[in-house]
Amino acid sequence: MLTREKKDKIIETVAEKLNKSQGVYLTEFQGLNVDEISELRRQFRAAGIEYKVVKNTLIKKALEKTEISDKLCEGLKNTTAIAFGYDDPIEPAKVIKKYSKDNEKLKFKIASVDGQVFGADQLSVLSSMLSKTENIGKVAGSINNVISSVPGTINAVMRNLVSAIDQVAKQKS
Repeated sequence: MLTREKKDKIIETVAEKLNKSQGVYLTEFQGLNVDEISELRRQFRAAGIEYKVVKNTLIKKALEKTEISDKLCEGLKNTTAIAFGYDDPIEPAKVIKKYSKDNEKLKFKIASVDGQVFGADQLSVLSSMLSKTENIGKVAGSINNVISSVPGTINAVMRNLVSAIDQVAKQKS
């Protein structure tokens, strides 16, 4: 039995994780056995994603302390686990999609990515998006193409710009 203090601590912890996350994914795991859940957690961990099973009532109270409260509450039915994507908001979608392909017991419910909500039918859309790293690489490649075609001083300025963008990206992750 959870005491009031333990429940309050869980609510505070989940609220902090929700506020810190760029991507929050709610899943249903009903029917997964211990080995299957362990494998799923391992895949999430390998991708730098935290995955927690939390009671729906505690998730709802934690959501009330965030800006996305009313958006995700509709996903709080049956068993619920949360995937927190801190560095890359798209990576949890890729892990969920890959895992649920082999195990239909894992169901994607709803997600919030940078404040935008995606319903249960949009996992394919989310998982096909480019990750932040891929987007940065694409922009850097485009800038590099521009730099290579620009002579002299402008070339050096553009290189410095790319370096600055890269440093900001590294600091954020």
